[in-house]
Amino acid sequence: MDGHTRLSRAVLTALCGLFAAAPANADSDHNMRPAASQEDREAALRHAMRDETNAGLVGIVSEGTDYTVDLALTLAGAQNHLRLLPIAGAGALQDAKDVIFARGIDFGIVQTDVLDEIKRNPPFPGVEKYLQYITKLYDRQVQILAGPDIQSIEDLRGKKVNFGQRDSGTYTTATAIFKALGVESEVTILPQPLALDALRRAEISALVYVATKPSRLFQEIRPDENLHFLSVTGNLPTNYTAVAITSDDYRELVSKDTPVETVELGTVLVAYNWPTNSERYQRVNRFMQAFFAHIQDIQAKHPKWHQFEITSSVSGWTRLSPAAQWLKKAGLTPEESKTTVVDFDTKQREALFKDFVQREGLFREFAAYQKEHGQAIVAYDNH
Repeated sequence: MDGHTRLSRAVLTALCGLFAAAPANADSDHNMRPAASQEDREAALRHAMRDETNAGLVGIVSEGTDYTVDLALTLAGAQNHLRLLPIAGAGALQDAKDVIFARGIDFGIVQTDVLDEIKRNPPFPGVEKYLQYITKLYDRQVQILAGPDIQSIEDLRGKKVNFGQRDSGTYTTATAIFKALGVESEVTILPQPLALDALRRAEISALVYVATKPSRLFQEIRPDENLHFLSVTGNLPTNYTAVAITSDDYRELVSKDTPVETVELGTVLVAYNWPTNSERYQRVNRFMQAFFAHIQDIQAKHPKWHQFEITSSVSGWTRLSPAAQWLKKAGLTPEESKTTVVDFDTKQREALFKDFVQREGLFREFAAYQKEHGQAIVAYDNH
């Protein structure tokens, strides 16, 4: 038998074996198909649930989550297929960077002076094209608590003063204020609760805390601890405005007849400027539409939300296009950015301060009246 014949028979034998095995394989595939189909259905269900969960999900980062949780709960109740995920940030500067770079974070609440710092020292050229704002929000007050041997910020030269954790909003503000006043202190960067304990033990001379007043941090301080607030005045940056800490804020720390002069600064709702044809842009736009549509519900949730006007502008920064379009459609004209210069002479500053205290007193009387008559539309923040 020649080689050609042997090769032909080998091929024929292989083909016969293949055809003979085909029915068994076909039955095996038929038996496996229902199991594979079940796995496919389970995978499809998981994917559908994942897509539904993420469809309206946007993230917001801030120092503390009191206000962002209020915001999330209000918008969740609006039945608008939107879910806001509050995230506790690692510091104001880092929060702004997270909005720009971190996955899953679309919004942030940062202080105006933090935005100024980013403008002076941008993480990369053209940062303002990517980090934009929706509106200014509530104000935070600079509160400097000191021991009994300290009577003014000037007394803190060379002394230990806690500025809060590095890159926090308080650290940024404290650094700017002490630099403007020419006061060099030995800066500590303790978390605020630990700093208060250190102040009580006289291990530091003062702490700086930028927060809405009255702050929970100072609520438990007793008069016999002899701690007190320092006045914050002088040639300060123009983005800080005059305000008073009164006995209505801290009954155990401030005398009714001697309110403490200080300054406050605004916070801003910022967002990442996604490309207009992207899914993330659509989510951001959906949040923004819900935010403006339910602004009264949001303001009713927390007293500090009452403090802002959605038309207020932020100097040096661009309003996010959907927000600008919403204002235009609503017939609202954005206001020019307004700042109050606080480096007045003594008489001007005293006059401004007295006027503020009078207006603050009238406001609180009105709030008390509303509460007494069953229309408690104003309350005070316990943050």
